[in-house]
Amino acid sequence: MPPAPKRRFDAVVCDIDGCLCPETTDDFDGPGLLRIAEHNRLAREQEDRPPLTVCSGRPEPFVEAMSRLLGNRLPCVAENGVWLWHPVGNRYDMDPGIGPEHLRAVQGARAWVAEVLGPRGVVMQPGKAGSVSLYHTDTGLLRSLEPVVKEEFERRGWPFRLSMTWFYINCDLSIVSKATGLDRFMAATGLTRERMAGIGDTMGDLAIRERVAFFGCPANADERVKAHADYVSPRAEVGGVLDILSRL
Repeated sequence: MPPAPKRRFDAVVCDIDGCLCPETTDDFDGPGLLRIAEHNRLAREQEDRPPLTVCSGRPEPFVEAMSRLLGNRLPCVAENGVWLWHPVGNRYDMDPGIGPEHLRAVQGARAWVAEVLGPRGVVMQPGKAGSVSLYHTDTGLLRSLEPVVKEEFERRGWPFRLSMTWFYINCDLSIVSKATGLDRFMAATGLTRERMAGIGDTMGDLAIRERVAFFGCPANADERVKAHADYVSPRAEVGGVLDILSRL
């Protein structure tokens, strides 16, 4: 018989906003992130703990920077499934299902937002290639605009799925998601659900929950997501992630 593995899981797939950093502009927890980087170093050298990679709606450059800070070598899901970035080989793979018609819809949506919602103070998160994320300093106003955006996108036949995070309206192409991104991650790495754990804090992270054998949440997670967790840390954000890692 082959020797028993030294660790229960071979990867931890972790959201970024609300888990590794605030969704606000508050400072990163630098010491905490460096502790995760040390965890990843030991995971590579000793193979006695699962390395942590990221799965996020953030633009690919943000995801890449976070991955490099954490010393991660596994592929990363960026922009809610639009991109799979491979740290080993520095390869950027856009979901092959995204065609010219989808990118034209993204361009059209951006032009409409700039023209109609821009005068109301709505801005778009920079750096995204296959989606649009809307932001306003008044979160209440932004939430009130979600049905307006949805109605207009449907009227124009643009293939988007809308969802609200703590501070953004994410407009993602309906053919991609964190779920499709993780499916590509699993195909690229050969990892199976039984060998993976996950960490998330919002409803969009249920896609992680569905593809891992163990799912944890930091204390600041949405109560609806906590109901699906195997473990909820008493600590928030990075502290919660470190707590969860210690249990794996």
